[in-house]
Amino acid sequence: MLTYYGEALASYGFGRGHPFGPDRLEAFWREMTRQGLDRKTGLGTPVACTEQELALFHTGEYIARVQHQSKTGEGYLDYGDTPAFPGVYEAGAVVVGSVLNGLKKIIAGACQRVFVPIAGLHHARRDSASGFCVFNDIGVLIEALRKHGIARVAYVDIDAHHGDGVFYSFEDDPDLIFADIHEDGRYLYPGTGAATETGTGKALGTKLNLPMEPGADDAAFHRVWPRVEEFVRAGKPEFIILQAGADSIAGDPITHMQFTPAVHAHATTRLCALADEFCQGRIIATGGGGYNRANLARAWTGVVEAMLAA
Repeated sequence: MLTYYGEALASYGFGRGHPFGPDRLEAFWREMTRQGLDRKTGLGTPVACTEQELALFHTGEYIARVQHQSKTGEGYLDYGDTPAFPGVYEAGAVVVGSVLNGLKKIIAGACQRVFVPIAGLHHARRDSASGFCVFNDIGVLIEALRKHGIARVAYVDIDAHHGDGVFYSFEDDPDLIFADIHEDGRYLYPGTGAATETGTGKALGTKLNLPMEPGADDAAFHRVWPRVEEFVRAGKPEFIILQAGADSIAGDPITHMQFTPAVHAHATTRLCALADEFCQGRIIATGGGGYNRANLARAWTGVVEAMLAA
């Protein structure tokens, strides 16, 4: 497997003291080296994507807007959660580019599993930023997979926040199998992801939203997780994407869920097994959210360890 790590990837962050600060990557990597996992995984070098690759998902008008505000470093890229900063375009392009580079390595047969810790920016829409997410690397990845002739994709999201940018961008796409365990939108941003949201048109029934009550713990997770496995299995995907947000773990400063990092290891292990069964082993995991540094370090190293063992 490959784990992406490097200074360019850490550049995606909104300053010291911000929940999504540049120190998140280092917190993860310290735990990687403490456990010796850095010597067991292959290392991927962060790389920027091209403007043409961004345009697989994002509108040209929005890309140009980010480029402009990246030069000025002024204002917000959304309504007030996602501030611009000098170089924000380049930083966002590295997130997307690293995920796409992981895909290229998988397509080339260099590996089957990839983890990109600073990625999984699942709130960004095709034409706007949202919730600390400038470019939606997951959306670009899904569109890039189609360019490689891989249409049937399963996306599983265990971040505390609903993956609305992915969901609504592919709500009517029957080939995207979407399963999302998240804190109920009545209590947490972005306020979406009701159980009744199951896709539209030809995609009706291809989307599974599992909102959880605040305080949901590992027992609650294990009560619903079999539904995710059954849903993914029924979809017979050709490729699996995991968004392993660590903000669903107890002690996160901006959410209310009470999972332990064991949830992330379990989800990864089971999805790797499904990838082996249906997808020639092909799976990309992204770090997603998580604003308690100790939590994200434990959760993401658990993802890596599970990928290595699978």
